[in-house]
Amino acid sequence: MRLKSTLLAGLSAVALMSIAAPVVAQQAGQGAVPAASASTESLMPVEEFRLENGLKVVFHIDRSDPVVAVVLAAHVGSASELPGRTGFAHLFEHLFFLNSENLGPGGLDAMSARIGGSGANGSTSRDITDYLQTVPNDALEKMIWAEADKLGYFINTVTDPVLAKEKQVVKNEKRQSVDTQPYGHTHTVIPGALYPADHPYSWSVIGSLADLDAATLEDVRGFYRQHYTPGNATLVVAGDFDTAQARAWVEKYFAEIPAGSPVAEPEPRPAQLSDTISLFHEDQFAQLPELTLVWPTVPRMHPDEQALDVLQELLTDGKESPLTAVLVDEEKLTDEVIAYSDNGRLAGEAYVVVRGFEGVDLDTVRAALDAGFARFERDGVDAEALARIKTMNEANFYGRLGSVLQKASSLARYDLFGGSADAELAALRAVTAEDVMRVYRTYIKDRPHVATSFVPQGQLALALEGSTQAEVVIEPIVQGAEAAVDPAAGQGAQVARTPSSFDRTQEPPSGATPVVEVPAIWDASLPNGLTVMGIQDDEVPLASFEITIDGGRLFDDPERPGAANLLAQLMDKGTADKTPAELENALKSLGATLNIRAEDERFVISGRTLARNFAPTMALVEEVLLEPRWDETELALAKAATTSAIQSQRAVPMLRAARVFDLVTYGEDHILADSALGTEASVAALTMDDLKRYMSTNLAPNIARVRVVGDVDQATVTAALQGLGTRWQAREVEVPEWPRPAAPEASRVVFYDVPGASQSVLMFGYPALTRADPDYYPATMMNYRLGGGGFASRLTQQLREGQGYTYGIRSGFAGGDDFGTFSIASPVRANVTLEAAALTRDIARDFGATFTAEDLDVTQSYMTKSRARSFETAGAKLGLLANIGDYGLPRDYVAREQAVTEAMTVEQIQALASRLIRTDAMTYVVVGDAATQAGRLEALGYGAPVLVNERVEAAEE
Repeated sequence: MRLKSTLLAGLSAVALMSIAAPVVAQQAGQGAVPAASASTESLMPVEEFRLENGLKVVFHIDRSDPVVAVVLAAHVGSASELPGRTGFAHLFEHLFFLNSENLGPGGLDAMSARIGGSGANGSTSRDITDYLQTVPNDALEKMIWAEADKLGYFINTVTDPVLAKEKQVVKNEKRQSVDTQPYGHTHTVIPGALYPADHPYSWSVIGSLADLDAATLEDVRGFYRQHYTPGNATLVVAGDFDTAQARAWVEKYFAEIPAGSPVAEPEPRPAQLSDTISLFHEDQFAQLPELTLVWPTVPRMHPDEQALDVLQELLTDGKESPLTAVLVDEEKLTDEVIAYSDNGRLAGEAYVVVRGFEGVDLDTVRAALDAGFARFERDGVDAEALARIKTMNEANFYGRLGSVLQKASSLARYDLFGGSADAELAALRAVTAEDVMRVYRTYIKDRPHVATSFVPQGQLALALEGSTQAEVVIEPIVQGAEAAVDPAAGQGAQVARTPSSFDRTQEPPSGATPVVEVPAIWDASLPNGLTVMGIQDDEVPLASFEITIDGGRLFDDPERPGAANLLAQLMDKGTADKTPAELENALKSLGATLNIRAEDERFVISGRTLARNFAPTMALVEEVLLEPRWDETELALAKAATTSAIQSQRAVPMLRAARVFDLVTYGEDHILADSALGTEASVAALTMDDLKRYMSTNLAPNIARVRVVGDVDQATVTAALQGLGTRWQAREVEVPEWPRPAAPEASRVVFYDVPGASQSVLMFGYPALTRADPDYYPATMMNYRLGGGGFASRLTQQLREGQGYTYGIRSGFAGGDDFGTFSIASPVRANVTLEAAALTRDIARDFGATFTAEDLDVTQSYMTKSRARSFETAGAKLGLLANIGDYGLPRDYVAREQAVTEAMTVEQIQALASRLIRTDAMTYVVVGDAATQAGRLEALGYGAPVLVNERVEAAEE
């Protein structure tokens, strides 16, 4: 994947979206074949046609915002590869962004910045690779031109130097997402065990590093010629646009691309296991034992797919589900049982995953799972539980329609898998208890499966009895193992141009400038001082809400941190009149979710519900806040879950880097130097009285704000909040004032040792601006071209695209009420730790002096044009209200920031960079292999790195 994304599985967004049948016949334009069909009753009506070269085109109109999403989906994934040539589809996803004949090197990324796009992105699965972006609707022709250039005018730009560099980027992605992640190799081990070696699902999507290394330029070009053809692709456009004009553009830019050879449709090929296979792996990064069970099931669109999804929810979702009841509440082996499906074109799998508590034997976990399955067989399917699942899925369905990009991506996938989403949603609603029990007996009960035990190093005794060792390739750290990448290699070389009937080098003009309107905001005040703000939005029948209360972690006792987080975990575990299961079921019956969390400076209660159920949902929130249950059993479970999370976080390199950064930035005596979770000792020491004291003393309406976005009006919201407005008593609360940490006077390198790590995590920064600081927005604007603009930023262009050192790097300001930081963060290949650190430092140090008028033009264009996307989703609207309510920004801050954007000068950016990018007065945190990398970092010129493992461990005691 270009950026991390989640593949759709089970009852996915695609599965739940209503999509039209083919539309009524239309007059064919040049290059188009008349095609058609339509349905006026679809929730997401589409217009479809196919060009003569085979390209399928899907249009969906959504006029809620002046934006469009464009998705080009190639029906090619890892299943299109051959043994020994794995990883090609994913590698191609990367290559596709780099260059094309008419956009030029980095052209799509550069254009995205200029037009205010969301940033070109993509993902690869076993079956599909898609390229997607949201842009203001005045840039639609530009995007259609650009996507056509990628599909038909691309391959000549792929050279040996380009291929060599992008191999390094992909290898960095694998190191980051697989090799250095706890349990990361699970999804490389399972496919090889579940499928025979010649099955296209028997290898992971990211492929083998050895296969990537062996790939030649001709291999890559051959893969392109075979799979990247119009007849093997779908173009989806969703949003606010004119379909007739868009069709003319599609025909102009795509129609003359040759059809290529047809690609055969793959036949379903479910896994066929004759016996259960048990494998183990001692995981260097895992802190806790994890058991994963995987059963072969069915491909997408199989008649049993929906019943299997419902089965997994019934088994694990909620305190009354049998697997959760046994493993979490009764046996106390874990804090969570996860079940999900992964259904593809060829086959499907059902997963059950349990990460046990420290020292838990996975044989015990397996026995408890068997007991849970036996309970399910005994008790059968509860009718009320089945109904709740359907109500929750209705709410989740609408929640996945929140942006045009979600809609476009889902339509592209649905086009691949075929069938009718309306029919599939009907099939979900039609699932019966008999269906659920039938698929359980057919696919799960006593059926052969794969069981993997991933245990911490040195704890092999925790693995399932009788397991054999899994084959896992661990990459050694060898200094200089990879040849250096020359970013200038091949630049300026003449690229052979593919003939075209018109000049494709000319970027199309922009359309009419979209009109961007800041959503209308209403506000109210309740009798106890609780303030309410809202935005009415009827795009989907949902309402999202947040209640924020000042203080958060700042109220924690530094001698016993973690109370705020522990209270947040406990608050939704029942009320005075409802057991935890009863509260859970009451929320689900309304299609509502509830999340409570403790942030650095806020305590937050948030959620979403079907708009028609807003009032009863708020009644439950009122119960949670004003009638706590204080259940000692639930407190013990929450403590166990928190302790498990503390242990798990120690194994995640990026979280280790953030932990070290906080500790050295704030100092041991500051509450923000502690983990939000606390320490194992502090969590054990916290009592119910501590949590009661926190809640009764610190949570008050006069330091709280409510915000609501969705299909509910002001009268409905205020009426639903009357109970909170009168029953929740105001009180004097003084939020502790913790000192702002001083910025370092000189740079130093701090190193946290992870022996054998194949990547190093860099996190450089210092204490910086708060959100309300007048310089905060100008500084954010300044940072866009440094490291905040994704592929438009210098850090990404030079460290990833230029040198292949990293999969991703970002810089930015993060400001709260009283605290803020500037940081640059990136995982890099271990054996270039020094080189990557030095290049990062030098880019940041020289940024102001080298900032140009062109940089300013791009920044101003992005900041201005991207406002068309600023208020599209419910989350974005809640963010607008948070900036006003929580951070005290003026009501017209959006207009004021636009004025700042327009008035900014090169000299002002240079002055900000000189003052705020303090490369010789910041902390350089590195997490990696000290034996091979720490000594090399002395060459940065900041002295010998300071090893901090003992300091961190002391702070966590």
